Amino acid sequence: MVQQIKEYNKLEEFLNSSLQSHQVLHISLNSNKIGSTGASGLCSALAKCINLSNLTLNLSSSNKIGATGASSLGSALAKCINLSNLTLNLSFNQIGDKGVSGLGSALAKCINLSNLTLGLYFNQIGDKGASGLGSALAKCINLSNLTLGLYKNQIGDKSASDLGSALAKCINLSNLTLDLRENQISATGAPGLGSALAKCINLSNLTLDLSFNQIGDKGVSGLGSALVKCINLSNLTLSLSSIQIGDEGVSGLGSALAKCINLSNLTLDLSSNQIGDKGVSGLGSALAKCINLSNLTLSLYKNQIDDKSTQDLGSALAKCINLSNLSLDLSKNQIGDKSASDLGSALAKCINLSNLILNLSGNKIGDEGASGLGSALAKCINLSNLTLGLYYNKLNEQQEFKVKSKYIKSKRLVVFKIQL
Repeated sequence: MVQQIKEYNKLEEFLNSSLQSHQVLHISLNSNKIGSTGASGLCSALAKCINLSNLTLNLSSSNKIGATGASSLGSALAKCINLSNLTLNLSFNQIGDKGVSGLGSALAKCINLSNLTLGLYFNQIGDKGASGLGSALAKCINLSNLTLGLYKNQIGDKSASDLGSALAKCINLSNLTLDLRENQISATGAPGLGSALAKCINLSNLTLDLSFNQIGDKGVSGLGSALVKCINLSNLTLSLSSIQIGDEGVSGLGSALAKCINLSNLTLDLSSNQIGDKGVSGLGSALAKCINLSNLTLSLYKNQIDDKSTQDLGSALAKCINLSNLSLDLSKNQIGDKSASDLGSALAKCINLSNLILNLSGNKIGDEGASGLGSALAKCINLSNLTLGLYYNKLNEQQEFKVKSKYIKSKRLVVFKIQL
């Protein structure tokens, strides 16, 4: 029997509903400014939803529920004894350490909770709050899927490691998304977090975003070495944008990833760093050793990549013989004509490649390079979907039609998009 989803956008309508009848409930009160009084009424009503199994509750943006409201909300949810799926967005609510600790302690009493998404962006959460939340979640022994959004708080090295150690106690956890962008994590905290997560013995899918922290080369190398120990990891999304890493750090990360022998899907965001020839070459060589890799998304936007780096990367990717889906962002670098053509020739050797997104915008590619790239990609024998970005290069407007024609000649393409 399909359970009916009840949706409410106004607090009063929910308060006046048949509370005990709800099983699947969506409540969206973002930017409603319900305050402490409204939060109190909401909590009292939720506590009466004793048959609730699935709840999506959005209280983000200026509801001002504060620490007391967050703790009370948790206590109310703890009374929903059948709750197994919970999505809770409390971003922008000034919850602080006390509020998130209270919320976590209450959620630990939801003994049937298996799927949890918790949004806590911009909430002034520091070390004490993050550690308290982690300790509480460690008691959610049935958790298998967890998404935890802690973007833009004040979480430091020790509490990041503590949070990881706590999550490692969730023995059934198989899917984890952890957003720690723009906190206070440094070269010490990133490896500590990684070492802790490596103890999540059943983890197969990990999304980790540490962008806009001051991790540096040493930190990212240590993080990579720790993640190697996640022996069951098959899907990894690692976002490391703007974390002050160069050649040494990315080479160390690559060497570690090469040892993740079960990795089949990898998304790696290294944009806006200081990665040059040596780093790209080391990363490429390492990726070529990921023999089971079939899906790769790699962003090297706005680094220090020139012709040599591009050629080395292409040569390495040509060895990824099982690649079927590739998204490669090399925009805003210093790539010229010859290396653009060479990159295309290298990708043509990926004999199983069927879907390619290639962004070379903001480089130094002219008519010759674009044309050569097209001729090379036309040799990708199984390529059926191609999206190519060549914005802000040195293409002659009068030659653009000829360049497009070069690509269109590939009769195998089912979907073709080019941005000149």
